Amino acid sequence: MQESQRDTIEHWMRRSTRLAIKKLARNDCQWADSRDSHQNGFYVPRSLMDQSFFPPTTQRLDKPHIWETALPTLWIASGETRRSRLVRYTNKGRETHFTGVPKEEFASLNPASLLLAGMLVEPQSGATYWFVVVDSLTDDAEWLETLYNIGADFEADIFDVADPAAQEANNTLALQHELEAAIASGTLDEFIRSAAVMPHPAAMAHSAQEEWKRRTGVATLDPYQLAEPGDAIMQISRDVEFELFKKLELRHRAAQVIQLLGTDGPGGLAGAVVRGFAQLNAIFLSASQVRKSRAGRSFEHHIAAMLSEGNIHFLPQAVRGSTRPDFVLPTLDRVLAATGINDEAMILSAKTTLRERWKQVSLEQVNCAFFLATVDDRVSADAIDAMAAQDIVLVVPESLKLSNDTVYKPKTNVITFNDFFRHEIRQRRSSLIRSA
Repeated sequence: MQESQRDTIEHWMRRSTRLAIKKLARNDCQWADSRDSHQNGFYVPRSLMDQSFFPPTTQRLDKPHIWETALPTLWIASGETRRSRLVRYTNKGRETHFTGVPKEEFASLNPASLLLAGMLVEPQSGATYWFVVVDSLTDDAEWLETLYNIGADFEADIFDVADPAAQEANNTLALQHELEAAIASGTLDEFIRSAAVMPHPAAMAHSAQEEWKRRTGVATLDPYQLAEPGDAIMQISRDVEFELFKKLELRHRAAQVIQLLGTDGPGGLAGAVVRGFAQLNAIFLSASQVRKSRAGRSFEHHIAAMLSEGNIHFLPQAVRGSTRPDFVLPTLDRVLAATGINDEAMILSAKTTLRERWKQVSLEQVNCAFFLATVDDRVSADAIDAMAAQDIVLVVPESLKLSNDTVYKPKTNVITFNDFFRHEIRQRRSSLIRSA
């Protein structure tokens, strides 16, 4: 596991005017794991070139089909400076290659890792750009995704605010105005009361579903009326709900801190901070833990909504000995009486992110088909093969199955939510659908 680079990244971000972030596709980094590959570098999407983040390329006189420019780059993980090169072969299309990069930075990465590039205010060691690769399974990746509101369908973008503190201020500006208004109007106590309790996960999930319907104009979560039900679940859970949750959580934590620091006592604000340090630490620790645990529970609520609106027989959280499968279809008794993977009964487990936690689901298995749903785009090929060895079928959003950022496309034990609902349930197990 890659060690945290957050302090180093923040240092260089503060010395930059603009920041580019790219989600690395498999062809951006798999060359680094191959002895036979002649590639050295990654592809620069048109969106980054069109926004003039990198300098323009110029046509070579000796080879007119090649447009290129050389630029020194600083790789902050190792501190080395490289003579890199932007090159475009017009006879191969408009895609630009970025070469002359440290191979070790791109080796052994998990799918959907991130590449950061900063445009420096002042050149360092002759370089005007710095780079760093952030593995997708690290807390650094989660921090960047939260800071820059990187959604499920993100590929690459330019951010004009590089300083993380300034970006955080942008993200919280609306709350600041709300607090200033509450203080000015003498309604701070009312604000604290309104933000004192976070909504129940089921209520939060329902709000996110309704907000997604409002934004998309889609009136139902019936999976048989959606062309890409998995993409819908991914958008609701990873984008819409997380956006709502961050706003509510920020109000909630702000109210807790204001209430704590506003306590009368000796030493004013400074005294309140010192006396309340342990409580402040607990507040922020709790924030991190709650954020991660709520994501998994919300994912289950969204799947349950689709099962319900699809009129599918299911039972959530059925207790079976020491295990509690997320969903059994149709009932626990039928699952326990199943005679093999072709039986109409099945188990569906749900995990927003897998990492090594997918191994837990093997404890839930019985003598029927077993499906594991996720919206995680970071699952490795080795993990998928290990699941196949245990007859676990991975269910993923439609766009992730086809994406070049993941390793799902060639894997036969990876299916889409569309396949799951239409083929595995409606075609192969039609008895699981309630009659009209």
